[in-house]
Amino acid sequence: MIYGVVSVRVKEGKLGKFLDLFNTNAVKVRKEKGCIQYFSLLDIDANLPIQTFEKNVATVLEQWESVEALHDHFAAPHMAVYFEKEKEFVEGVTVKMLQEA
Repeated sequence: MIYGVVSVRVKEGKLGKFLDLFNTNAVKVRKEKGCIQYFSLLDIDANLPIQTFEKNVATVLEQWESVEALHDHFAAPHMAVYFEKEKEFVEGVTVKMLQEA
């Protein structure tokens, strides 16, 4: 089992449109073989002294059965379409793939 934490920095004023695109695509991703979970989250201001609050960042949490399933996900035709469309809304992306310690 592997886990992904993806931080998507969205252009100012484009968060709603990005989330519409992401959520439409996420329905397809969740049907992929090997996908256990795939969803986006937004920061909330919990007023914690150690918190970093970023209003234009969507965090994607994903869980896959294997690295092979993740590779199949990136090769899926709908992902090529998604990545092309997201360019309009996204400034940058960082990805961490993790396994249980």
